[in-house]
Amino acid sequence: MDPDSRQPDQEGPLQGLSQAGRRPARLRRPAGRRRRLPGRRRRAARHRLRQLCNGGNDSSLHPSREPDHLQYFGGYGRHSRKERPRMIRIGIIGLGFMGRAHLENYIRLAKEGVAVQVAAICDADPAKLRGEGGGGNLDAGTSQLDLSSFSLYTSLQEMLDKEQLDAVDIALPTHLHRSVTVMCLEEGLHVLCEKPMASNVAECLEMLQASERTGKSLMIGQCLRFWPAYVYLRDLIAEGTYGKPTYAYFYRGGGTPDWGPWVLQKDKGGGALLDMHVHDTDVVNWLFGMPEAVSTQAANVIPGSGYDIVSTHYRYGGGEVVHSQVDWTLNGDFGFEMGFRVNFERGNVQFSGGAVKVNPNDAPGFEAVLADDQGYYYELKYFVEKLLAGEPIEEAHPVSTMSTIAIVEAELASADKRGEWVSLAGAAVK
Repeated sequence: MDPDSRQPDQEGPLQGLSQAGRRPARLRRPAGRRRRLPGRRRRAARHRLRQLCNGGNDSSLHPSREPDHLQYFGGYGRHSRKERPRMIRIGIIGLGFMGRAHLENYIRLAKEGVAVQVAAICDADPAKLRGEGGGGNLDAGTSQLDLSSFSLYTSLQEMLDKEQLDAVDIALPTHLHRSVTVMCLEEGLHVLCEKPMASNVAECLEMLQASERTGKSLMIGQCLRFWPAYVYLRDLIAEGTYGKPTYAYFYRGGGTPDWGPWVLQKDKGGGALLDMHVHDTDVVNWLFGMPEAVSTQAANVIPGSGYDIVSTHYRYGGGEVVHSQVDWTLNGDFGFEMGFRVNFERGNVQFSGGAVKVNPNDAPGFEAVLADDQGYYYELKYFVEKLLAGEPIEEAHPVSTMSTIAIVEAELASADKRGEWVSLAGAAVK
């Protein structure tokens, strides 16, 4: 059943959204009807992803050679007004953990002189609009917030009708990303949508096509592309500082998430594979491009949640050994950890405990000097500054993040087959 054919949970961030106004059909269909892309559109999805992933020796996904987005979309991402906006007015949709983290950073950017203003906030849960809730697995989005200076809404359509916005920041459960993103793009708004881009490649393609059709920017919140430690690693690889990478291992893990009932429902959150593991799959895609094939071992521990423990090997033609792992059943006092270890021809680098240690083969090791800020800050700063400048989005572009979801789909297929290698040749869309 298509997720959008169900009513959201009572405590969900968009309870009653489908009754909000003039476009209910975009967010709700009669129960029992499965929405399926027509054959022509599925074939178009295959063709588009093959072009993007295989054309030009995968150069469109190489970290040092971002795709020429204007070539694909003819001016995609440029502000449609004759003059660049003097102030970006943003509406935040969803005030859970991630929505609060984004709000804190927009407030900070405004205090630093960036021309951005959070004009309105929408969440169907009145308790969240009172500043309650919002816990997560990182030290962000957890402070008490005074929301008295913002226009607050429990109806998304009412917010869109009443507010003069330039962009929205969508921080909703995964199964709502596609429908709400398309709705907001068609309202003439630029969109930053939280990761993962969507539940599957077909939904990603709908979002991409809506952005192309409306001429509005779409950026996906794959925050590790802006996280200082991962940016440092990207630069080491791109510059060849210690030669080519020969081995890469990425990991993250922590306690079972409890910031919303949807996150542990397979059809809404996708399990740890789609909700948490997607971070490292996206980093693998960002740094190394589309793999030839994947092999995934995974286990379901929490009833109804999908795969909770995931381990994937990615096959590349250059011989690199690339592996990532996630586990969100590490309860008790474990806390949360994320990191990586990458071997190069002339050294290795490790990110652990918040520090990056570099170990050249022919010199003493040292700790890299990195900015203290989390990736959320740089991600939102980039988004706002691109809109202010009227320039296209290049980092975390939906073309690249859609290919990440294609890899995730292959990982899921492999896990269902107990680790059988699944080819990504052509990155065919099911």
